[in-house]
Amino acid sequence: MNKHDTLAPVMAPVNVANGLPNAHYIDPAVFAEEKRSVLFANWSGIGFGKDVPEPGYAKPVDFLGMPLLIVRDTDGAVGVFQNTCRHRGMILVEKPGKIRGAIRCPYHSWCYGLNGRLVSTPHVGGPGNNKHEDIKLDELGLVRIRSYVWRDVIFVNVDGTAPEFEEAHAGLLERWKEFEQPVHHGGESSGFQLEVKTNWKLAVENYCESYHLPWVHPGLNSYSRLEDHYNIEVPGHYSGQGTLVYRQLKGEDGKLFPDFEGLSSKWDEGGEYIAVYPNVLLGVQRDHAFAIILEPVSTESTVEHIELYYAKSSEDTPELEQLRDENAKLWKTVFEEDIFVVEGMQKGRHGELFDGGRFSPAMDGPTHNFHAWVAGQVAKGRAA
Repeated sequence: MNKHDTLAPVMAPVNVANGLPNAHYIDPAVFAEEKRSVLFANWSGIGFGKDVPEPGYAKPVDFLGMPLLIVRDTDGAVGVFQNTCRHRGMILVEKPGKIRGAIRCPYHSWCYGLNGRLVSTPHVGGPGNNKHEDIKLDELGLVRIRSYVWRDVIFVNVDGTAPEFEEAHAGLLERWKEFEQPVHHGGESSGFQLEVKTNWKLAVENYCESYHLPWVHPGLNSYSRLEDHYNIEVPGHYSGQGTLVYRQLKGEDGKLFPDFEGLSSKWDEGGEYIAVYPNVLLGVQRDHAFAIILEPVSTESTVEHIELYYAKSSEDTPELEQLRDENAKLWKTVFEEDIFVVEGMQKGRHGELFDGGRFSPAMDGPTHNFHAWVAGQVAKGRAA
């Protein structure tokens, strides 16, 4: 059996399929392969719009070893560039902050506009001569990375080959069109990070399914039982779970978060939690939402960047500050409960005789959906 054949059992129907082989979780060579065929070839999350809060703000990001720069232009639009000077390859921005004037390379002072255009090249033609006929400003702007912002998540397609975001995720955009309205970040306490000793894919797999709720999330399961959930499966695009019994958080004084506007009755007690392939996890409920970006640091290390969003801004609802803090603590507790599971599965993948595992046809459809998609992307990359 050659390496091309090993993924066929993963793409089989859920009732007979195996999970991804161990190498996809513990082998640095396969991690490097997935970097290109899964994460660079699709729309991956790298940051949040809130990270660049005003025009002129820039934030450097390391995405799988590739230096990127998120910039909010003067018109408020977010752009993503390779954080590398076109002259000698120097890193341009080391720390997040407001850009004063232009993006200036600290090495030879070549300067770029917020739109990435090269605007000045001091002494490039010799002392005192800032121009040279062979250095064409229009051809030497920063390398722009395809990007799209949805639900405040900044998605990028590094290799430029993916369909347009609206096409790639048309089904999910339609599914959640009622939520196509502004979201407001909850403030400092509404964002946190979890450093987890696991492969990023295991965090996706765990998030996709509700099967583990009774044993891993007893508090949540006390009112949102296994039988109150349903599977969400759209092969080739996304998968996850939904609940029929979402319960709003209520303050001691009876306060509630304001609802998003114009929602249908489905969302009175419903919530959905979807993995947007490859590395973004989203949740929506009537009164708040969240977004998680999984940052693959290495084969066995992941950072989960978690942010909470609301229908109304903190400035407009100062009386809900305590409730937002409490909500963030509750979600952090839920997500922390999953750490031992994804870390335990990571350790288990070192069992040399493990064959990828089998799936419950009734309960594991969303996870199998993700495995089959990853396998398809890797196979596509190997065939190229």
